[in-house]
Amino acid sequence: MTDFSLQTIEIQTSEDGTRKFLFELEDGNRIETVYMQHRYGGSVCVSSQAGCSMACAFCASGLKKKVRDLSSREMLEQIFSVQKYMKEAKSGAFVTHAVVMGTGEPFDNYENVLDFCDQITDQRFLDQCFKVTALAGAEPDLVSALAPRHITVSTCGIVPRIYQFAKTPKRYNLAVSLHAPFDELRNRLMPVSRKYRMEDLMRAAEDYCEATNKRITFEYILLKDVNDSNDHAEALSRLLSGNEGFYVNLIPYNSVESLPFKGSDKTRALLFYDILMKHGIRATLRKERGADISAACGQLRLKS
Repeated sequence: MTDFSLQTIEIQTSEDGTRKFLFELEDGNRIETVYMQHRYGGSVCVSSQAGCSMACAFCASGLKKKVRDLSSREMLEQIFSVQKYMKEAKSGAFVTHAVVMGTGEPFDNYENVLDFCDQITDQRFLDQCFKVTALAGAEPDLVSALAPRHITVSTCGIVPRIYQFAKTPKRYNLAVSLHAPFDELRNRLMPVSRKYRMEDLMRAAEDYCEATNKRITFEYILLKDVNDSNDHAEALSRLLSGNEGFYVNLIPYNSVESLPFKGSDKTRALLFYDILMKHGIRATLRKERGADISAACGQLRLKS
């Protein structure tokens, strides 16, 4: 790695400190990367594909179909480019976590994503990468390896890859985009569900928890009058009950101009959360971030 191939096209900064980067690849395709500051450190949301073919109904990324997979190097460079910018801005912020949850379906680019995870957690590999580079002489924290427990890979539910991911030597975290508690609704929101039914998905999730002794996070975007009713919360509780390794991350929805969905209001979101907790389902209600910029995944790229 003698130089970076990513070119920075635009950077948007939110009032809450979230930064969204629009990068251009060597072939002219563009991708998004997001930096978020938390109490525990700074996380980078990495894109794994240019475009996405999963066609989730609520997602801006799916409005532009997949052009190609990203290489592990292109994913690494998203981390390094963000950290370099944060250092030059003298923000005092450092990258401590990475989530492969940006544009694209990571398990549709499985080998490159796994290579990226293995590389960003291998200090010797990173030292070798930066032996001869435009960044030579930079402070070590620019290229410091991340701990495997600080890496999360997300999938919309490609079941065979979940079984495969459970066998990786390094124990990375797994998140599954669920967004509905039963097949009929999930089929409408996420076409991948027509191939991998809820029953099969949950069986794979249970196998993952048992094989890895790690929890699995189910991402659930709250869509107003679509999947946020009391009945939906009750159904989700029944679906996830009985497994202590299951965890729910309730996510506020950032609206996309060309799509009809709206996010649930705070009262409805809190009621949904309360129902899960009363049934013993461990959950968090994620803080809304980047609402004053092109916050929805793929939105900045779509505008460009």
